[in-house]
Amino acid sequence: MLEANSFFTNMVDELVEFSEYDPELAEGLRWIDTEAQKLGITFYEMVFHVLHRYDIDTKAKSWLSHRN
Repeated sequence: MLEANSFFTNMVDELVEFSEYDPELAEGLRWIDTEAQKLGITFYEMVFHVLHRYDIDTKAKSWLSHRN
């Protein structure tokens, strides 16, 4: 489990580094950081929640479009 956590945090760290070259990504990460502070959770937890929610929404939309 620690290896998975390490992989995830390293991936997020790389996104943060890359955001120096992508203003839209930087703005999104600032929003995530602000929301994490409001909720009293870590930045990494908030990134996980956002990505998880995106995955759920994408799968739900796919299921809805293919159910008929």
